[in-house]
Amino acid sequence: MSDANEAPLTEAEVLVARVGGVGRLTLNRPKAINALNHAMVRAMAAALVEWEADPAVRAVVVDGAGERGLCAGGDIVAIHDDAKFGRTGSREFWRDEYILNAAIGRYPKPYVAIMDGIVMGGGVGISAHGSVRVVTERSSIAMPETGIGFVPDVGGTHLLARTPGEIGTHVALTTGRMNAGDAIALGFADHFVPSESLGGFVAALESGSVADALAQFERPAPESPLLAQRSWIDAAYSADTVEEIVARLQAAGIPEAAKAAEQVLAKSPVAQKVALRSLRHARTLGSLEEVLNEEFRVSVAALSSHDLVEGIRAQVVDKDRNPAWSPATLADVTEGDVDRYFQPLGELELGLAAPDLEGV
Repeated sequence: MSDANEAPLTEAEVLVARVGGVGRLTLNRPKAINALNHAMVRAMAAALVEWEADPAVRAVVVDGAGERGLCAGGDIVAIHDDAKFGRTGSREFWRDEYILNAAIGRYPKPYVAIMDGIVMGGGVGISAHGSVRVVTERSSIAMPETGIGFVPDVGGTHLLARTPGEIGTHVALTTGRMNAGDAIALGFADHFVPSESLGGFVAALESGSVADALAQFERPAPESPLLAQRSWIDAAYSADTVEEIVARLQAAGIPEAAKAAEQVLAKSPVAQKVALRSLRHARTLGSLEEVLNEEFRVSVAALSSHDLVEGIRAQVVDKDRNPAWSPATLADVTEGDVDRYFQPLGELELGLAAPDLEGV
């Protein structure tokens, strides 16, 4: 990413420790809601490799410092600068990040992600592919990429494409947030533990088994507001184009659907169309690795796009919240505009191999 992201990891950015039989990874940039940079990704990856080979480590626990959340995503200001000035740092950050996401997805020991508070973008990538995913009443989970001219990545399209019905499409195109009940119902999380019990839960993990800790501290999951709205969501988002999705939402006669239409139209038109194609294609791909390979192509293409620079400028840099998208409307986006995001990268391909499940 930027020069700052290529600097050596400072001791405070990721706390790496072993307590009892548990490897502990704590993202420690609370002022930035623990946003990931390249050095942090590398530190996490190195620790996971070490602990995989250490028989004394029974499980890994990942959490975030502070009260605001596990991780708000990647450092998008650095991505903005790379995109604006034609740098390749973000491409290499994504390469290592996606490799980490895949490693988490196939980690052979329990990988316990504490998804408390805000979990967005890259934060989803380091948590929702784990084997034990814990949410609380404070959890707020989202893939907000199209709002900055980007497209869901870090294996997000793999997860979104496998939600009940078309709820994942709704979440992706509106950039809507999931609460704890939504996350469990949609397959982004597994267990609900009240935030006040997290300290006791982690202590129990350090001294005993994951099963025993869950038995002691897990509580029934809240209901999912999104799942309760599946009927109109499925009816609208099963359309083949973003334009038809918007038309169905507007014609539904349901206030929530009308609001969703406004949210879809406010995002980058080209990013919305690329996201829909990505989601549809992710359904046909068999593994997380295959999806990450395609997401990498899309992300690299986005790095040279107008809308990624403009979206981050409007939302984060200048904060005027008034992006000038180009193309400006869904109707202006051509098939060629979308096709550009899916072109092979040749020797730059991510090249993750799908796991060999033969005999498993």
